[in-house]
Amino acid sequence: MMAGCASAPGRLEAPKAVVGLELKPYAVIEECIALEPGERIAYRFDARLPVAFNVHFHDANAVIMPMTREGATSESGDFAADRKQIYCLMWEAGAEGSVLDYRISPWPPHR
Repeated sequence: MMAGCASAPGRLEAPKAVVGLELKPYAVIEECIALEPGERIAYRFDARLPVAFNVHFHDANAVIMPMTREGATSESGDFAADRKQIYCLMWEAGAEGSVLDYRISPWPPHR
């Protein structure tokens, strides 16, 4: 399994959009963001072929996944942190790969 972090974990100060990201079969891509308790991010994605999607964080040797979706081609919503942590949005392609468009942004949006 190949994992790639699209950006170094940090604060999400402005919306980020990625269009036409090709995922080879079983490829994994992550966007990791540092959040404080109560902070939210909004996300939306579209995948040409189904992908597995989750939001997770690492706690010692455990990987905690507050949200998971299997076989998703589209998803949008927002995620609220319940603790100070680096949270990663992760997409994993299936056997046929996929093409991914996604957007993440701070919530509420900056005025």
